[in-house]
Formats: sequence, C-alpha cells, structure tokens
Amino acid sequence: MGLECPNKLFFTGKKEYINAKSDDPFLQALAAGGFQVEELARLHYPGGVLIDGPGHDYEALAQRTADLLQQENVVIYEAAFLYESLFVRTDVLVKVGKHVQLIEVKAKSFDPNEEYLFEGKRDALKSGWSPYLFDLAFQTHVARQAAPHLTFAPYLMMADKSKHASIDGLNQLFRISKTGDKRTGIVRKVNTLQETGSSVLTAIPMNTIVDDILQGRHENHKRTFVQWVKELREVYVNDRYANARTRLSICSKCEFHSDVLPKGKLSGKAYCFAKQCDFTTADMQRPWVSDIWNFRGDKRLWEEGKRFMTDVEAADLNVDEYGDGSRNARRQWLQVKCEKQGITTAIIDRDGLAAERSTWNYPYHFIDFETSMVALPFTAGRRPYEQVAFQFSHHIMHADGRVEHANQEIFAEPGFFPNFEFVRALCNALGTEGTIFRYSLHESTVLNQIVDQLRASNEHDREELIAFIQTITRSRNNSTESYVGHRDMVDLREVVLDYYYHPATRGSNSIKDVLPAIISSSEFLQQKYSKPISEHGVSSHNLSTEHVWLTQQDGVWNNPYKSLPSIFEGWTEEELQANLSEMDNLADGGAALTAYGRLQYTDMTDEERQALITALYRYCELDTLAMVMVMEGIGDD
Repeated sequence: MGLECPNKLFFTGKKEYINAKSDDPFLQALAAGGFQVEELARLHYPGGVLIDGPGHDYEALAQRTADLLQQENVVIYEAAFLYESLFVRTDVLVKVGKHVQLIEVKAKSFDPNEEYLFEGKRDALKSGWSPYLFDLAFQTHVARQAAPHLTFAPYLMMADKSKHASIDGLNQLFRISKTGDKRTGIVRKVNTLQETGSSVLTAIPMNTIVDDILQGRHENHKRTFVQWVKELREVYVNDRYANARTRLSICSKCEFHSDVLPKGKLSGKAYCFAKQCDFTTADMQRPWVSDIWNFRGDKRLWEEGKRFMTDVEAADLNVDEYGDGSRNARRQWLQVKCEKQGITTAIIDRDGLAAERSTWNYPYHFIDFETSMVALPFTAGRRPYEQVAFQFSHHIMHADGRVEHANQEIFAEPGFFPNFEFVRALCNALGTEGTIFRYSLHESTVLNQIVDQLRASNEHDREELIAFIQTITRSRNNSTESYVGHRDMVDLREVVLDYYYHPATRGSNSIKDVLPAIISSSEFLQQKYSKPISEHGVSSHNLSTEHVWLTQQDGVWNNPYKSLPSIFEGWTEEELQANLSEMDNLADGGAALTAYGRLQYTDMTDEERQALITALYRYCELDTLAMVMVMEGIGDD
C-alpha cells in the first residue's frame, strides 16, 4: 500500500475513513480463493507448525517463531519476524540446517513458458508483478535482519497455467464452513498432497530478482527499496500524513473515497486534495479532467493547470471547432461540452441510429453470461483460471414490441464443468433467426475461449458446437483464422457509444450507469415498468407478477437493481444466523461470482443453496431486461 501511495498509510485502519475494498464482493471472492490455494500449498510442505495468535501480538508471535527456528529442521506456517518496527508473516517456511526457504503463496497464476515473465526485455520489473515482488522482497529483508545467522531463499508459489487438475472436485477439497479455520473459514477435506492428484501449484525460486530489488537495482520513485522501507516505516509508526504528491492514475482508484459517503465517514482522497490543491468539498463534486471518458491526456492537462472539465477546450482533445475528430475524441468532447454548457438531457444521433437499426432483424435476442475463473479447478483436465460459464439469461423482443423472458440456465452442481452443456442450451435458446445483442465484449470472449476448450475435448458434438459459436461471434485479433459469423452479436454498448449520450452517466458506458440515466428521461420506460409485471406484459421466470421494477423516491426513479429482493427475504433470525454464505444482496457481477463460488465450495443446507440459485436467476434476468430497457429507452428518447 505504501509503495502505491504513502498517503494511504495514514488512512488505513482508521474507522472514520471509508474503505471501498473492505466491502468489495469481488475482492472477497478472491480472498476465499487465496485461502484455498494457501491450504493446498501447505500440503506440499506437511508437518508444519502454525504460528497462531492475535495478529497484533507482534513480539509474542516473533518469539514463538524464533524458538521453533532453534530446531535443526522445521516447517512453519505463518512464521513471524520482527525487526525495528518491521513485522512480516510468511505463508510457509522450511528450515533445513542453516538454510531456510521462505515461500510466499499467491492465488495469482503464471505461465512458465512465457519468455519475459517477471521482467521485460530491458530487465525492468513488469508493473503487474511489482507488488508481489516487492512484497516478497520486504519479507525477505525483514527475515534476514531478524535472523542473520540463517540464509533465506525466497520463493513465490502460485497456480501454474501449464498444469491440469487430475481429479474432479479439487476446489471442493478446501471448503468454506463456519466450523473451519477461524481466520480463513477453510475446512480441509484431505490430509496429504497425493489425495489432490497432480498439484496445479509450482514454487518458483526468486532469489536473483529479490536480491536485485534489495540491492537497489530496481528503484521505486527514485528511491532504493531499503530507503522506501525506512521512510514508510517512519510514516506509519508515527501515524504521520506523508503528503506524497497526488497522482491522478492512483488517486482516481483510491479505495478511501466514495462519491456518496455514508453518514459519519470521511474521504481520504478529499483530505489529500484539500491539503495539496486547496480543494473544497464543492471542488470534490465537480467533474475533473480525469473523469473524461477514455482520456489519457488528463495528466498533461492537470500539469497545465486545467483540473476541471469546464477548463477543457476542444483543441485539448484534438477536436476542431465543429466537433470533428476521432470517434473517441468526439465522444469526449460531447461529455465536456455538456458539462460546460449545462446540458442535462440526452443527445441522440437519430439518423445514425436509424441506419444502424436497418441492419438488424427481428426477433431481437438479448443475452448475458455469468462466469467464473478460479485458481483451483472444479474438474479434472482443467487448468487454473480457466473460464467457466455457469449461467445465462435470454430475453426476446418481437417486431410488434412484445418482450418475453424466454430462457435461462444455471449450472451450479459442485464439481461439474458446465461449459459444453452451457453452449448446447444457448444454441437451443437462440434458434436460427434474429439479431443477437450483448453488452460489451464479455460474451464473445467467453465463447471464443470455449471454442479452444471444445477443440481440446472429446465431446461427440464438438464440431457442431464450434460451428454454432462461430455463427454468432467473430475471430479474435490474434487468431490464425479469420471469420465473421452471419449472426455476429451486436454490442449494445457500441451502439450507445456511437449514437447516444446522457450527461447523467458522467461519461461511463457501463450498463449500470447508462440504464438509470435512460430511465430518468424516458417516459415510456417510466410508465411501463412502474406497473407490476402482471400489467406491463414482460414475463419473468423468477419474480412474482406483483413485482415492480421502477419506483420513485423523492421524485427520483430508483435503479431497478436496487429493487431486487434480498437473497434470504422472509427468513427468520435463527435461519439467518445459520447462513454460511454470509451474503445479503446480489446485485452486481462480483456478488454473482461470490455466490457461485459459495455454491461450489461451501457446506450449506439445501434451503440456503436454493436461495442463492434463485438470487442468481433474478440478477441475471435483470441484466438482460436492462438491455431491453436500454433498447426501448433509446428509441423513446
């Protein structure tokens, strides 16, 4: 955290500052996967002693580790080292005589066949790996200082993408349960590595790179690693605000900020900009140059003193006085112009939209996938982080305007690889007529990955399934073959980008932002979907006929995702206390990913399992209904 932004060390751990990462369901899913990988890693080094105890009891934990290191040979899990206010925990430590392997376990994957894995052609650390490598260097540095009589060799142990699981249910051998480990919640169903088949983890020796970091070869912000450690220690131990220079690339993603702060919470980002830029609360609410969609010149403009969107001129975006420029530049200028001129209504290229629509054929098919990629494969023959498509929803819009929730499928059986059944069901759902719509690239990407899986399979109908996929997709840019399917899916996001802009989206083209903006200005959507399902005629497989998608609060139309029922609606307090999935609402992709993971590796009752499946059905249904609403709303506007 300190290497990313030293100022964050002042905010972390303070309850008054919001921390978006602590409530991020996607990060929670990653954490659960990381605990599973850690348990598998320990099986590689059996017989270890766990250093357990309160995480803040630094001296006691370090002393217990030091006592164990008096043994000639020992394996330690969560070994602790303390040196001059520097404290680290190592996942696995293996001591043989005076030599120690320090093994950091990560749920990240790697390809051992990649020529430039950790360093680029010019020997600079790759940015995606730097946090992991500096983390390992820090652990090695502290361990060597705390125990100078030993030699430490650092390793990274990660999921190896060249390996395949040799058994079904590898993921299910490390299950989440309230009776599990108090830190991770994991219950290990096996006792030996042999029971897991061929391991998908590999330990990589990292001594050379770590020594290069510690010796100052890889500088960070013009400081050597050891200099950074000293400075960050002083900042953190003394609870001092570092006053490090704000950087838009980092600040725009700051977890200690939210545009809408909960009551009683403060923004770390606002604190920084008040300190360094004299920004007021009102300034924090104004659109900045960094809020311009897909714009990479924000740093340049910021340094020129242009910090707010209203400061930007057409020339700054490479657009002429008539608004002509590249597609991206035109879109960016449209966003800026709306802000400068106070435009609050939608802007539509009706002629362009009409021309685009003339290429579409009824019935219109709207599809959305829910997918998962996990470190420990669910089934034999699969690699770490291989794509798993477990659910889809399908709405149809007919030429007469009639809309139906036509099909849905979910494959949630633990240990079952669903992709091929998924494609068969999708083929049956889509038929052979009509234009197919997706929102963004995800569905095409997933289907192209399934083509690769099919080609490596022995499925009796693999050629037919591949042919179907290729009728509704196009070849990837890096593919050796070139094709465009005669029903190649239309990306509704691209349609929005080309022909529709609403200032309320603030430049975002995510359907989660586009939909509320369209609803706010579409009388058609407001009138239609403020009625119960029984009255507006759009069928639903998962919600009662009395459900209402759109409601108003203080004159503002609510986002329909907020109208989804809670997962355990109607459950008693006793039933909720027994809930193992520890979820409440399911209204975004991260929560869907978490729910599927829980269904795979959590021991739960049939009732809780069915509640999660029902919530997944409802969420995915709304994803395709949202596409329908976007289509209807653009036409209405």
